Amino acid sequence: MVVDDHPMWREAVARDLGDAGMRVVATAGDGQEAVRRAPAAAAEVVVLDLNLPDLPGVEVCRRLMAQDPAPRVLVLSASGEHADVLEAVKSGATGYLVKSASREELLDAVRRTAVGDPVFTPGLAGLVLGEYRRLAAEPASADSRAPAAPQLTDRETEVLRLVAKGLSYRQIAERLVLSHRTVQNHVQNTLGKLQLHNRVELVRYAIERGLDGGA
Repeated sequence: MVVDDHPMWREAVARDLGDAGMRVVATAGDGQEAVRRAPAAAAEVVVLDLNLPDLPGVEVCRRLMAQDPAPRVLVLSASGEHADVLEAVKSGATGYLVKSASREELLDAVRRTAVGDPVFTPGLAGLVLGEYRRLAAEPASADSRAPAAPQLTDRETEVLRLVAKGLSYRQIAERLVLSHRTVQNHVQNTLGKLQLHNRVELVRYAIERGLDGGA
């Protein structure tokens, strides 16, 4: 699903995705329309602009994250401002790409977002990891705490530790000599056991428990 208030840009992105063999199930020109259409569209990935005329993109992202099942969100914005990136991350976005990216970079970003890999315009990944750490230093609200003593396997804990260090799923797969799909499955199982919803919450959980400091 492509959400952007500029018709020419929206249509161009949808066309590029379609030409690459992806199925665009819906488009929307404003935030309200995006939130309204998302449940029926059941998109796996939402390519979302931040600068929308009614609802801010970060609020759209929050509302999408509250849906069940929630899509993965790739922000595609003209802004590379750190504040915008961090707000997008806190709202649950999987990735953030600036509109100066090439067509190939966009297609790669959408594919990676679809499988749960975080993808950020070069130079922003370190900023985002720093935000994960800052969030972990804040007291967790009562409704966001994970259940006590969840039973993770040794492999799930190992994958979680590498996620907390900021490695992509592909990098984790290479390091542990696993398939990309196996790493995805471990992450999804861990999210379910911890009753968490996205990578931001998962990294916060891991850092709070010191899992980002080990080997």
